Amino acid sequence: MSYRTTTLPSHIRPSSGLATSNQSSSSTQSSALQARINEKKAELESLKQLRDLSAGLAGQMQQLEEKLATLSNGTEAVAEVLSNWNGVLRAVYMASAKMPKLKDEGAEGEEQEAKPELPQTLVRIPVHQAEAAQREAEAAAEAAGE
Repeated sequence: MSYRTTTLPSHIRPSSGLATSNQSSSSTQSSALQARINEKKAELESLKQLRDLSAGLAGQMQQLEEKLATLSNGTEAVAEVLSNWNGVLRAVYMASAKMPKLKDEGAEGEEQEAKPELPQTLVRIPVHQAEAAQREAEAAAEAAGE
């Protein structure tokens, strides 16, 4: 079903004022369409900028999320260390409470008053591990000597 369209020769076409009004209305329509096209192009450019800025913002938010996760892990580690301080301070207090107090009077007493009392040094030595390490070293030395 194809329809044939034929154009009328110029001598048959109406030459009244309608032709000029059609040309002026089509020129205003084309200028309005061109203005609308330009408006849509500007809108498209704005949307592209918005898309690019949104992608940048999303990347920054992802970096912020990673940094906050690191900060959270660090906070947990600090909380664990601080929870151990109670035991450390309790051990220092016990060591200082059991420290022998000298009651010498005279010049030594004045010297002691000027010098603050310090708790005894607390050192933990894993004896079992040290013995096992020593046995392993001796066995290695004997094996190397043979």
